[in-house]
Amino acid sequence: MGGGFLMQNNYDKQLEFENIRLKETIALAKIQLEEAKLANKNNELALIDLKRELRENTINSSASLWSSEGFEALAASSQYTNPILNKFADYEATQNKILALTQLIDAPYFARIDFKFDDEDTFEKIYIGRSSLMDNTSYETYVYDWRSPIASVFYRFVIGRAFYDAPKERIEGEINLKRQYEITHGKLEYFFDADVQIVDEFLRKLLAQNTSSKMKTIVETIQKEQDIVIRDINTDLMMVQGVAGSGKTSIALHRVAYLMYQGLASKLMANNIIIISPNTLFEQYISNVLPELGEDNVVSAVFEALLAKVVQNKPIQTRNQFLENLITNTKYKNIAKSSIEFKMSADFLELLNRFIQDLPNKWIDFSDIFYNKICIISKETLKSKIIAGRKNTPLGMKLQQLEEFVLEQIRMAYSHIDRNEIAEIKNEMRAFTQLNPQALYETLLADKKYFYSLAKGLTLPKNIEDILSYTQENLSTHYISYDDAAVIAFLTLKLNQTNEYGSIKQVVIDEAQDYYPLHYEIFNLLFPNSKYTILGDINQTLEKQEYLSLYDQISKILNKRKSSLATMDKSFRCTNEILTYSQKFISTAMDIKSFNRKGYEPKVYTAINKNELMNMLILEIDFCQKEGYESIALICKTEKNAVTLFESLKNKIDVQIVKNDSTAELKGVFIIPLYMSKGLEFDAVLICDADKKNYQSSGDKKLLYIGCTRALHRLNLFCEKETSILL
Repeated sequence: MGGGFLMQNNYDKQLEFENIRLKETIALAKIQLEEAKLANKNNELALIDLKRELRENTINSSASLWSSEGFEALAASSQYTNPILNKFADYEATQNKILALTQLIDAPYFARIDFKFDDEDTFEKIYIGRSSLMDNTSYETYVYDWRSPIASVFYRFVIGRAFYDAPKERIEGEINLKRQYEITHGKLEYFFDADVQIVDEFLRKLLAQNTSSKMKTIVETIQKEQDIVIRDINTDLMMVQGVAGSGKTSIALHRVAYLMYQGLASKLMANNIIIISPNTLFEQYISNVLPELGEDNVVSAVFEALLAKVVQNKPIQTRNQFLENLITNTKYKNIAKSSIEFKMSADFLELLNRFIQDLPNKWIDFSDIFYNKICIISKETLKSKIIAGRKNTPLGMKLQQLEEFVLEQIRMAYSHIDRNEIAEIKNEMRAFTQLNPQALYETLLADKKYFYSLAKGLTLPKNIEDILSYTQENLSTHYISYDDAAVIAFLTLKLNQTNEYGSIKQVVIDEAQDYYPLHYEIFNLLFPNSKYTILGDINQTLEKQEYLSLYDQISKILNKRKSSLATMDKSFRCTNEILTYSQKFISTAMDIKSFNRKGYEPKVYTAINKNELMNMLILEIDFCQKEGYESIALICKTEKNAVTLFESLKNKIDVQIVKNDSTAELKGVFIIPLYMSKGLEFDAVLICDADKKNYQSSGDKKLLYIGCTRALHRLNLFCEKETSILL
């Protein structure tokens, strides 16, 4: 009894101390917030004055900017525009500070460690939050940013000896307290002193909550192995193989935030980073994470959009459209699958490289250059200059240089030649100096004798003739198919270097298993000077079988100085019961650990007809809503199935449909094609078409694995008439 009283008395004292500390921290943040708001009011007034000055001093000269005095006028105006740009940069930086301080006032920190440095006698209280807070007068740090070096101690060590790596050296010391807080709207709800067991219980309670329509930050619950990946700044190619629900995408986004924090020294800004997302829905889903971490959102792009920028001449089939066609169109299913497998393979890549090398010899129609009916340069000379040129210079660039060489020779020989005559000669040369990658690709496929001669020594699929015919048929349509778009983009980039993404220093690629060797060659051509963070799960492929050797292939293609592969084998998303049920759909011998959260056992329901199926679904949706689930996903194998289900349910319940390239908010009840659910998570999942007709092959097993592992709390499968043999 006495011991219990002492423990309570000690807790009350600690609670009093923590409440006083919290009030002091918030008070300091409020003072700095008011100062920042005042600074930006002054910035706004200064901007108005500078703009007025610019208007008044350049209005008379602006009309003559393009006259002979134009450059002087432009230079004169820059003395007014530069201060505006500088002041605007100040305004934006202060605005970001206002946002960070506003968030900090709501919840200044989430953890504390008491750390004694080896050369000191006392333990220092280190409070850790999403952003830092320092007293500008005393220089005392009230809150350390979660990305600061010392904060890594919280994520990586229990009580006892610990260390962290500062920019210049390793700092060693001792921890005697690890404490975590729940603070909302500036009020301390509770705190607890953390050991492994208590921390796991805290995380379990967090995971038991409903998910949100946007991905949330995980700074409070970053695990040791996740922190190691996030803070690794020395690896040029960081690859993560993570099971469903292991937090791969969260790790990548927190790594981006960490790199931007480190970028204060290395000048890594938001415009130096690009995230390659699987689709626009996923882009929307992750869009809040970096702003919540106090960073500007970085450039995000869907892979097909990158291809479209390169190819340009026709609309491109999206990956989702390709998958829908592959899954629903039985006539073309096998040929489409073998077509993309061959075209994306290392063998076809070698064939394309041989073709590019052979272009000057066989496929560029060089012609003699005439002026005044005199042959100035022969086609043989032109061809030999291209063949003898530097091997590493792209062919397109060589041909541009050839144009400039010829025109320079003509100008030197005929000083009287006029502009129109130069333009005419230039146009004649363009017939062989301007290459059309799609036309070249069509030529390669059409000349079968030549195609097979190039393929000598390479492994071709047994149905290569069918693939060639299928491709020629696709190329004659009004759009470019997903696999052909990649081939044409590769040819375009190999022939003509691009500087489009010259500023990109870090590339994040999610769903690595969805890409093929040729795709990684394209990434290498688009972002040659970048470092990479690449995340995948070999068990979550849709149209192919993948193995761990994928990461060796990626490493070989991107060829970075230092690469590493981290494996995340613990799932934090699903309950024990859902994860155990999902694992029967994967054949890879991979040990998937559960975070050990208990829940409902998944069940399979079979209806005798469509009406009974609809009633079953409505009853299940009603149950989920009564349980308080906020995102209830009705997953169908295809968009076609999703549309059919939507038509049957739309007049009976409040439901929305998520279709190809949709940006719908994932709240309430919604129907979604399975391939669009990848990377997302929902409170409850209803697999709505798990019958024999839809799921029967080994590829379908992987689809069921992906669909089932989207569920956090509840999973059930529904069939009409015959249950799938895979269940």
